[in-house]
Amino acid sequence: MQVLACNSCPVQSNALGLGTPKNRLIGRRQLCFDGVSSASSHSQSNRPTHSSDGAVPPFSISTQSVQELSKDFDPLVREAAPFTTRRALFASIFMYPLCDPSRYLSAQALGDPTVTIEEVTPPVFTSGPLFPIEERIVQLFEKNTYSVVNIFDVTLRPQLNITGVVEVPEGNGSGVVWDGQGHIVTNYHVIGNALSRNPGLGEVVARVNILALEGVQKNFEGKLIGADRAKDLAVLKVEASEDLLKPISVGHSSSLRVGQQCLAIGNPFGFDHTLTVGVISGLNRDIFSQAGVTISGGIQTDAAINPGNSGGPLLDSKGNLIGINTAIFTQTGTSAGVGFAIPSSTVLKIVPQLIQFGKVVRAGLNLEIAPELVANQLNVRYGALVLQVPANSAAAKAGILPTTRGFAGNIVLGDIIVAVDDKPVKSKAEFNRVLDEYNVGDKVTLKIQRSSENLELPITLEEKSS
Repeated sequence: MQVLACNSCPVQSNALGLGTPKNRLIGRRQLCFDGVSSASSHSQSNRPTHSSDGAVPPFSISTQSVQELSKDFDPLVREAAPFTTRRALFASIFMYPLCDPSRYLSAQALGDPTVTIEEVTPPVFTSGPLFPIEERIVQLFEKNTYSVVNIFDVTLRPQLNITGVVEVPEGNGSGVVWDGQGHIVTNYHVIGNALSRNPGLGEVVARVNILALEGVQKNFEGKLIGADRAKDLAVLKVEASEDLLKPISVGHSSSLRVGQQCLAIGNPFGFDHTLTVGVISGLNRDIFSQAGVTISGGIQTDAAINPGNSGGPLLDSKGNLIGINTAIFTQTGTSAGVGFAIPSSTVLKIVPQLIQFGKVVRAGLNLEIAPELVANQLNVRYGALVLQVPANSAAAKAGILPTTRGFAGNIVLGDIIVAVDDKPVKSKAEFNRVLDEYNVGDKVTLKIQRSSENLELPITLEEKSS
């Protein structure tokens, strides 16, 4: 006999074992509970058997068996789904086995009692002496790691995220010990957030951690000595004992060659004194620094440089400082094998001035040079186009002409500087790069184009206004 489950349909009560053979109306909820409970029973008495004539007797469910089998099931259903809607009730019935923690059984380890620990332990070999190239790198790191410091901008604090990982703010970076007087060299942008508040010289702008010989990092206040945004360099000073300060050895960056080995030490993502090794990948690169300026003459390297490495040293194979790591080219925020460092020749020119004057006394000409975009619009493809020349400046006294407008409103181009002492000038950036090689008071000869004329004008370089 078929059992039809529909909304309040008549079902023969004797088929369900409910006593009298009288028709009763059974709802879907009761039918579901009784059916599920009876289906979970493993009793052989509840299984249908074939009669002698081959007919299958009606599938019977006793009320007593339903009540016994539902003792443990009903509380679970009430606890897991305390709702009255049929849809939520059905969902709780089928989702409970998936959420029940008891289904995650512990692994039954069998093991092998026929073997011993000694038999299954492989032989261990000593590493032995390092290869010469490895030994040299290890020695370079051990010698220079004490010259690298960890710098924390006092206006920033590391944050602990929900995964337990410490998120290192962008303002945390590295630095190098410059001398035994406690001067620390780093990037301008490492402490840029503190510098944006216009602190005075001698004011605390950072916390500096210095690694002692016993392996303990000691914390000091970093006081501002000087900063130069144009070259992304800054100098701090700490009051540390002389035996704790290990000045770094400075080398020449002018003799670098592409392909030679280099090493970078820093604190990427807050992991202090991390060493990476690579090669010099390129020279005379324009660095687009996080300080918002373009630095010429940069060193390109494939040594891994990540956030936190900024301000740390780039060393040559002899352990000499050849650059200050400052930027990476990346689309992910981490190292992509293209890192940049400020060359040591620039560092040697800027840092002593910052220590002595608190600023950089930069030689130049106080005139306005057209940006490359403006020069291209005026059809100037080569050289530095002069836009304005202040009165009483050295450029005005030398006779340099600015760009003006004619009587008809047309633009009359000014002088175009194409060389300084036979050093070619192709653009505004190259003009500034050439002047960086000179000091205030130096006399130079400018080669300029004026209309169809080629002229040479001698001029004395003055202090460039900031």
